[in-house]
Amino acid sequence: MKDPQRKAVPADYQKAAPKEVRGTLTEIAYPVRNYINASRQLVTDRPVDAAEAGRETVAGDAIVKTCKLYLPVDYEENGDKRYNALYLLHGVGGDSSEWLQNDGRTDGESVLCRLLDHLIAAGEIEPLIAVFPNGRSAHDWTDCAFDADGTNLLGFYYFDYELRYDLIPFIESNYRTYADIADTSAEGIAYNRLHRAIAGLSMGGMQSLNLVLGGFRCDSVAYTPDKHGWGNGLDTTVPAPGMVDLFAYVGAFSNAPTSTEGRVLGASLASAGYKLHLLYMTCGDRDEVSMGPYAQAIEGLAEAAGDKLGDFRRILIPGGVHDFGVWNDGAYHFCRLAFR
Repeated sequence: MKDPQRKAVPADYQKAAPKEVRGTLTEIAYPVRNYINASRQLVTDRPVDAAEAGRETVAGDAIVKTCKLYLPVDYEENGDKRYNALYLLHGVGGDSSEWLQNDGRTDGESVLCRLLDHLIAAGEIEPLIAVFPNGRSAHDWTDCAFDADGTNLLGFYYFDYELRYDLIPFIESNYRTYADIADTSAEGIAYNRLHRAIAGLSMGGMQSLNLVLGGFRCDSVAYTPDKHGWGNGLDTTVPAPGMVDLFAYVGAFSNAPTSTEGRVLGASLASAGYKLHLLYMTCGDRDEVSMGPYAQAIEGLAEAAGDKLGDFRRILIPGGVHDFGVWNDGAYHFCRLAFR
């Protein structure tokens, strides 16, 4: 799909911005009360029904996770100013540092942070806070191995509970965001979602689609019937309820296998109470991992979603493969379109 407003990422934006306009990176710790335990149960402090979760729900002690945070250059100087929040999700073998350390760093600095610095300094986007979580909501969240039977992998498919009940409340109670998840009035929800965006690469792209739009969770075929025969040791279980009430802008860059089919995602959107203002999906046309899942995830999505889907960008990158050449490009364009 050709986009008449699309332009190449400026070469200068991949270079370090002047020091006076650079944001800062920090690591923060926060408690998580919604996660998968060693017995594959969902530990939760909420009245989550076992049928919704697709597994037994139990009470348990909180675990402590960490995430990275990008704060714009003026955050400390403007004590009354509030900001939009962008959540960026990593791939299956990555963690909260993947967007920051494995993205073709130049001179030891993150290309993505350089893009944000330049976009903000040029006035192309409003200053924002970017959150880089570890997307495994599991007791063994630091384990980056791909193990279809592992609870660490299962945690990817339950990140929505952590995001809704643990991470977003922590961010919005400790940092100056426009959004305030504590405001559960109809007006508050409608306002707050306009100031949150979420996007992910590969496995994180799958999470953006399955968990935000409302697709299927997955588990090891050791615990489920192998209905799809994907050959990766995983199979679908129950649908996630979706989080369109939290996010008005969603990006999926090279979405991974186990992404739900477009007709299902669109039907979930159609039944949601809110319109998705932006869905930005991109993939390299030579991506042997994600080209198939990308095509399946867009097929029939717009038709099924109807008027609940606004701006739907489907961008194929000529010669693109499964790497940060595609993902940084996606992040750049997504940031320019979100929060409009």
